[in-house]
Amino acid sequence: MLKRISLIVRHKTRLPGEIGDRLTGRLRRHGISVTQAQVDPQSEAIVVLGGDGTLLHVAGEAYRMGIPLLGINLGDLGFLTEIHLEEMEQALDSLMSESFELDMRTMLSVSVKRPDNSKTASYYALNEAVVTRGPLGKMISLPTWANGSFLTIYRGDGLIISTATGSTAYNLSAGGPILHPHLEALVLTPICPFALNARPLILPGQMRVTIQIENAAEENNLIIDGQTSLKLKEGSKIEIEKAKGYLKLIRSPLRDYFTILREKLGWAKGVLPNPPLPDICQ
Repeated sequence: MLKRISLIVRHKTRLPGEIGDRLTGRLRRHGISVTQAQVDPQSEAIVVLGGDGTLLHVAGEAYRMGIPLLGINLGDLGFLTEIHLEEMEQALDSLMSESFELDMRTMLSVSVKRPDNSKTASYYALNEAVVTRGPLGKMISLPTWANGSFLTIYRGDGLIISTATGSTAYNLSAGGPILHPHLEALVLTPICPFALNARPLILPGQMRVTIQIENAAEENNLIIDGQTSLKLKEGSKIEIEKAKGYLKLIRSPLRDYFTILREKLGWAKGVLPNPPLPDICQ
């Protein structure tokens, strides 16, 4: 049985706090030490009560420390926080007995370099890195390379570089494709492109994407998983590649990926929970 768990709760409303207190009490009655509001490096699992944004807030820490992450959905959408509130008891039972299954999710390693090529910052992203224009409304131009080979200049409101996990996030809203989260790939999706022939592009996961910042008279930004924002200066370069290792995401014990996808995208309307395969497919 697990001995240490970190509990991260979204405290915007009263409900998450109350549920967090009940969950903490139950875990402690089973002899499990609970750290609240921060990640204890000695924890054997991290439990998140909230939405996908709450999970993304701690995903980088969980990845760096190699700690499995369980998301219980108290938000609106919940692609990453897979566990419904009514499933929480069963999910906790599987967590305490260590009978859970893990999804190994690809992370992005994002580096920002000054015009003199010295590194200024490094980040990890589970969903995406977004290069976007400033607030004045002018089009941004982004020369882009893949593994050192020039690709194109994206002109428009910006560019999303997404993992397969993040393909159902900002990427999907911008018209990008949905990828199964087990695919190790990078998705480049332009945001409101100036050219009608600018389309999403899927690259192999082992490729490195380099983006040059041009005509940055206004403030351009790099946004990591919707959590961290960095202002970009003209001449800066952003290098994005698959990070080493994976984030360990604890699966729902009751629903698989395609069930969650159907629910979240509304594909389940008028469909039986598990329709039988046609005879020709058996």
